[in-house]
Parts: sequence; structure tokens; C-alpha cells
Amino acid sequence: MTAKEFNEQVVPLNKQLYRYAYRYLEDVDDTKDAVQEVFVKLWNLRSELKQIASIEAFAVRVMRNHCLDRIKMKKTVRLDAADYFMNRPSGEPEPDRTLEMTESVTLIHRIISDMPEPQRTVVKMRDLEGFTNEEIARILKMADGTVRVTLSRGRNRIREAFIKYCGYENERNKNLVAEIL
Repeated sequence: MTAKEFNEQVVPLNKQLYRYAYRYLEDVDDTKDAVQEVFVKLWNLRSELKQIASIEAFAVRVMRNHCLDRIKMKKTVRLDAADYFMNRPSGEPEPDRTLEMTESVTLIHRIISDMPEPQRTVVKMRDLEGFTNEEIARILKMADGTVRVTLSRGRNRIREAFIKYCGYENERNKNLVAEIL
């Protein structure tokens, strides 16, 4: 697809993609960023767009997946005690809770550093640095499915090691593990 064809067939979808993204993201700036990023993805796929029956449907699908990835990233727990407490609705945390959370985050960082490759790299890139699965696959030259499986196994390893260290002696530890992981 040439630049002229792209401008004629894809660029006019701008308003439709914006409205679609806004329904998911509910923020003007995030929506504008999402539309821009999807147009870059579509531009990079322009040679493959000729084989697609409905470019409009494909563009909407790409936008949907992109929006869902952004929403997932907002829900990703950042492994930093300061980040954890920054936007808590209950106000100032109790000192013992702050200490407990700080120790837990330190433990999780230690568990991650002891993980084998590529689990360590994939977990760090996804959960600490905020890369999407697609970006990780591209950077590490892995299949997307391999990234998902590696990430799942890495998170399970963290969960199991954390539970083993903390134990499930009481309800508070169960809740802490659920909050962090």
C-alpha cells in the first residue's frame, strides 16, 4: 500500500477510531495517544493491508486490542512500595503496613533476580518496565505465545516463592499475596 492509498483508505478512519478508543479509555489524552499509536502500527503493516478484506474492521480490531492492552497496563501492579501507597484511598498507611509492604516488595525483587532467563527478563519488562507482550516478543525475538507462557510461569514462580516464604498462617498474609500478585 502506498502512502497515497494509506491516506485515502486508513486516515479517514481517524474519527471513528477516536470515538471507539474513547469508549474504552475515557480520557482525551490517552485516546489521542492510542489513535496515534494505532496509526503507526497500521502504517508499519501497510504492505499487508492489501490482503485484508475490510481495512476498517481490521483497524477497529487493532484499536480494541491496543485499548485493552493499555487498560491492562494500568492495572499492572508496580513493584515499588512508594507507588503502592501513593494513591491509596484510605489516606496515610499504618506504619506496620508500610513496613510489611516494603519488605514484601523487596522479597519479590529478590525472587525475580533469582529467576532463570528468560522468565526474569520477561517479568521485568512486562511488570516493572511496562512493555506490552507484543513489544517484548519483538524485542526478544520470541513468539507472542511464548511470551505469554513465560510470563505466566514467571508470575506463578513469584507467587509460589512468596507464599512459601510468608506462609499462609493467617488471613492477613493471604490478603497481602492477593494484593501484590
